Amino acid sequence: MPPIASQAALRQRQPRKSPEPRESRATRATQLAFDELGEPLRDATFVVVDLETSGGSPSQHSITEIGAVKIKGGEVLGEFQTLVNPERSIEPYVQVLTGITDSMVAAAPTIDAVLPAFLEFAGLDRQHSQTIVVAHNARFDVGFLKAAASELAITWPRHRTLDTVLLARRAIPRDEVPNYRLESLAMHLGSRTRPTHRALDDARATVDVLHAVFERLGNLGVHSVDEALALSREVTAEQRRKRTLATDLPATAGVYIFRDGTGAPLYVGKSRNIRRRVRDYFTASEPRKRMREMVALAERVDALECAHDLEAQVRENRMIAALRPRYNRRSKNPNRAVWVKLTAERFPRLSVVSTWRDDDGCHYLGPFPNRAAASAAIDAIHQALPMRRCSDRITTKSAPSPCALAEIKRCVAPCDGSVDPDEYADVIAPLHRAISSDAHGLVEPLLRRIEELSRKQRYEDASRLRDQAVALLRALVRTQRIAGLSAISRAALAAANPDGSWDIAVLRYGRLSAAAHADRASSVVPIVEAISPSEQQFANSPAESVGTSFEETEILATWLERDGVRLVALDGELSCPVPSAAQWRPWLRTVTTRPGGDGYDRASYRRGHRSSA
Repeated sequence: MPPIASQAALRQRQPRKSPEPRESRATRATQLAFDELGEPLRDATFVVVDLETSGGSPSQHSITEIGAVKIKGGEVLGEFQTLVNPERSIEPYVQVLTGITDSMVAAAPTIDAVLPAFLEFAGLDRQHSQTIVVAHNARFDVGFLKAAASELAITWPRHRTLDTVLLARRAIPRDEVPNYRLESLAMHLGSRTRPTHRALDDARATVDVLHAVFERLGNLGVHSVDEALALSREVTAEQRRKRTLATDLPATAGVYIFRDGTGAPLYVGKSRNIRRRVRDYFTASEPRKRMREMVALAERVDALECAHDLEAQVRENRMIAALRPRYNRRSKNPNRAVWVKLTAERFPRLSVVSTWRDDDGCHYLGPFPNRAAASAAIDAIHQALPMRRCSDRITTKSAPSPCALAEIKRCVAPCDGSVDPDEYADVIAPLHRAISSDAHGLVEPLLRRIEELSRKQRYEDASRLRDQAVALLRALVRTQRIAGLSAISRAALAAANPDGSWDIAVLRYGRLSAAAHADRASSVVPIVEAISPSEQQFANSPAESVGTSFEETEILATWLERDGVRLVALDGELSCPVPSAAQWRPWLRTVTTRPGGDGYDRASYRRGHRSSA
């Protein structure tokens, strides 16, 4: 792989061949070496949550109340409480236990309105949240929240979880309390709030229990989040033995590669701090079974330092594509994307293809994550434009009888000579414009149709068309975004950091050509000029930048759209047309689509497609 211009250094670390000491459970929970300490408990943000539900099973019952308290350093930062309409009856025994009745929740908001607000309060509205979720019997509460998120097609974020039941079992001897129920612990530890089987009261009581347990754990030498997690989730012997693999890794941004004894790559990842991130794999903060399996096979970790996080993201993406490590999920289907192709026939039609080409005269929309999403977008286009759907070859001698779609005015029937190629070109002109710049002519008819169906109370049809419109709009946004950046021959940009430093990136045809970092005392322009001779060169090949490296281009586009990014030099044009598909992004964020790739569920689509045929 040609090097990106930056201060990159490759380091390796072999495991130390020392006998593993015998350790008691308590010893394993105590502090490691000073430089191995994780985040101090006093600096971490915890969201203590409690739920009341209509029953005991997430698959059969729903949330009726959410209560949460956000804390840091012993201080309460905020509280969250709301009843939730479960849209089903509450089990009688639950009504007796909690006092929450069907009539109490009848006027309450439903979970589709409550859950996004809770996630925002908790700081869980991003994929890699730093929030630590705390609950008493966390599997129950987190299980219901995950089930609700799945129903709403909300991707549940990665986060750390502490269970006060498990922590209490480690900190409080069994003969000191009758049991480890919240009521018993709250009374024994002197909680200021008595649990009442109401969500906010129980969350407040759990906060007091958590603080009391932390105080006891401090006497055992537990002062960091990782150490607390280690008490509630056992660390494997392999994880403990191999934590020395992280010792000599750099504490800088970059990419890390786990390798087995033969040197074969097992897993590729990236981080702003390589040493800290790799160390996490050897602690209880790594809950994934696959990663623990990977750690058991790993014999060394290579590190590739990068100038900044953007370069690390690009490097990670390229390495996964090149090395295809067995424990990276992206390695299993590296060419999983598909496109919708507008053919170059006399009367163009739409088809789903797995390869993007720039030498066939066709126009492409995408990429899509799967064929279901691509088919949904095609259906949306057919709803907006009366273009042909058949795959028959149409010649000047073709004169079949009009199909059913032509009879109901859903196709202009070029097959029977009703329109000539020029007239047909006018029919599909909105699609051509939508792919390149202006999506109004394609999208507005769909939105009007959705509103019309809703007014007629045809909600299932409106929902299906909405999902198809979402698949189409997302693809249009991606198409225009990737094409715009891939057409620029060279652009040098700099992103401001809070400390006054700058992250510098040079882009060529949608690829990262060079990367550097300027501290607050340095000028950006001389550094851009200095790295110019070592810039990686890329050909002006849309088949490469759009058809193969689109993930890298999208990484760069996301970075480019951040606040604080400044243009230093430009060869070409960097712009976003006013009528582009990006203007519908706010609408995309407000709609709720079915679960699945790109918001589209294959099974749901097939069912809907059959019912509308």
